[in-house]
Amino acid sequence: MSTSPNISFVLHDVARLLRKRFEQRSRAFGLTRAQWQVLSYLSRQEGIHQNKLADLIEIMPITLARLLDKMEAGGFIERRPDPADRRVWLIYLTPKAHPLIEVMRSNGQKTRGEAFAGLSADAQQQLLQTLCLIKSNLLEACAQPAVDREKVHV
Repeated sequence: MSTSPNISFVLHDVARLLRKRFEQRSRAFGLTRAQWQVLSYLSRQEGIHQNKLADLIEIMPITLARLLDKMEAGGFIERRPDPADRRVWLIYLTPKAHPLIEVMRSNGQKTRGEAFAGLSADAQQQLLQTLCLIKSNLLEACAQPAVDREKVHV
């Protein structure tokens, strides 16, 4: 008896393999995936509040603080006090980080090219729209309390 693959597992595997392939391409630059992720967010939202960045990346603020300490020591980011609240740090890229952003974008483009080989532009667009709808549905669902109270017998 053959069963079709579970879409949740396939989505998980695709995401994992995309990350793995990107990391293979980027390993030579000595940055972790989490550090690449910080650079990616900062390239789009430079000057973001440190706690907001932690929320976006979905890691604890203390974990991000340690990550930023390493990146600051490496000369990739700098923290600046928020003029409106001296207790708050805003995160900025340094000139040293900008060439890495271009490498990251190129590696991402090459990885997507490999992943989407054989898919037409229309099929890629349809996939993106479908995944965006699924994401939107799940974001909405996660904002609501879970109501399923089925008892699980172990």
